[in-house]
Amino acid sequence: MKSAVIVFPGSNRDHDMIVALTKLSGQAPEIVWHKDTAIPDVDLVVIPGGFSYGDYLRAGAIAARSPIMDAVRDHAAKGGYVLGVCNGFQILTEAGLLPGVLMRNASLKFVCREVKLEVINNQTPFTSGYEAGQIIRCPVAHHDGNYFTDAETLKSIEDNGQVAFRYAEGTNINGSLNDIAGVFNAEKNVLGLMPHPENLIESAHGGVDGQGLFNGLLKAVA
Repeated sequence: MKSAVIVFPGSNRDHDMIVALTKLSGQAPEIVWHKDTAIPDVDLVVIPGGFSYGDYLRAGAIAARSPIMDAVRDHAAKGGYVLGVCNGFQILTEAGLLPGVLMRNASLKFVCREVKLEVINNQTPFTSGYEAGQIIRCPVAHHDGNYFTDAETLKSIEDNGQVAFRYAEGTNINGSLNDIAGVFNAEKNVLGLMPHPENLIESAHGGVDGQGLFNGLLKAVA
């Protein structure tokens, strides 16, 4: 699987993502700077976690207007896969590539811990490595992970199978509406989620529950 990782000022999980993609796909991703205007010919574009532009204005708001985002939109429009994790999820919502917004955690505190996720829709390349209803472990580290949208949009994404993951077993640590931890676009080729699957891909790190997401993508592009 050919992939690219977009790097913004303030990204700090880009190296974690690079390591995960290299280990699981056997091929190091291309590194793309936010001021670039083109993306290499790849299957997957990843926007990693961090604090792009220091989360000024709103988390992800400035990064969403970076030159590279036009190329990300074009990649998605052509059916290419786009994954946004944590700050990447925030950027994708701010860029209009995913529905909803990510607000300040309900506790008004930064949260760094492990949560449990329920796999809601496993009929996509991102999630086919899991069983529907499967409970997986995944770490989170964010201050603005409270997913929210209006009632009409919420009904639409629920009805269209756009909810990818929910916080399970009482681990909704940010107040997200309907316990939503990750959502797709309508075409299911763009996914944003707050937890970090790239940080749980080998037993030395405490488990391999994150592997399913990458394995599904690898199978899809094989």
